Amino acid sequence: MTTTTPPALTQPLLGGFDLGDLRLPNRVVMAPLTRARATGEGLAPTELHAAYYGQRAGAGLIVTEGTWVSERAIGFVRVPGVYTQEQVAGWRRVTDVVHALGGRIAQQLWHTGAASHPDHLGGELPAGPSAVDPCEKSFTANGFKETVTPRAMSLAAIAETVEEYRVASENARRAGFDGVEIGALGVSLLAQFLNPRLNRRTDAYGGDRARRRRLLLDVVDAAATAWGRRGVGVRLSPWWTGARFTADAATLADYDELVTALNDHPVAYLHLRGPDLTPPSDTPDPGVFTRHRRRFDGPLIVNNGFDQAGANTAVREGVADAVSFARHFVANPDLVSRFALGRELAAGDPATYYEGGARGYVDYPAAG
Repeated sequence: MTTTTPPALTQPLLGGFDLGDLRLPNRVVMAPLTRARATGEGLAPTELHAAYYGQRAGAGLIVTEGTWVSERAIGFVRVPGVYTQEQVAGWRRVTDVVHALGGRIAQQLWHTGAASHPDHLGGELPAGPSAVDPCEKSFTANGFKETVTPRAMSLAAIAETVEEYRVASENARRAGFDGVEIGALGVSLLAQFLNPRLNRRTDAYGGDRARRRRLLLDVVDAAATAWGRRGVGVRLSPWWTGARFTADAATLADYDELVTALNDHPVAYLHLRGPDLTPPSDTPDPGVFTRHRRRFDGPLIVNNGFDQAGANTAVREGVADAVSFARHFVANPDLVSRFALGRELAAGDPATYYEGGARGYVDYPAAG
């Protein structure tokens, strides 16, 4: 009798992996996905969030949508926070469901800084590293609006922000999460401090590479007090481009030093968003991550544009320990099973990504 090797046994992506104190049954990570479903009072997660994350509990690790560490962090409509008791209780319902279904879940902590808008802040100016407009767009209740010139944060305000991250991390632990991830990618506050085009300070938090990365490292250390060394991940996007963000040689050199410096802080894993794909290429080059793989001593998760074959190659060749998926998890709550069984992937409806409600959120069926 001729037998066929099941697809799962030939895919390194589906093998188990130790991430700090967590034993992951597979290396398929659900990347943070802003879905704008916190429509109730107080930006607390609801039963809809519990259903959504519970459906995706088959992931080796779920990393939640970026979650506000304070009211001052807000920069996008209908995104939940983790700074009030109501929010903590809402997240506890989410983690209870995920754990009951055998999953593992970490919370990403988020602050938009200068990329926010007065509409989110009761008319107050947002705050950033310096009084420099990031020239981005903020998604408000009245649609996308151009960002404005922010206030430069005082040293006292920076200290308060570090404390907000510490408290948010403690709240995440009380809410039952298995860890937290510090979101320092894109145009968020921590990425702004890393960027010399936006950070023109000359004090302890700006002026050279070492001082520009100090806020991120302070935040990591503060967040780790609730967890110890194995509970805090960091997400970076060295190749991010925008009006004030350029992935040039100097920027990549800054990130090289930052990644090396993370080894001296309580970081459980590094989560890297790779370059955007440019036609005609439709698959990422795993090799771009090797510069950081060589510099970081801990586990590495890579992201952006990977399909099943490319993700298996990245793990097989030792470029990464795990691969995170965003878009594929929108329409495929059973993504790991589809990978294991060779099932076709469904496509999501972009019109429902941020509209609120159950449609396009918890109504995607499992294959078969």
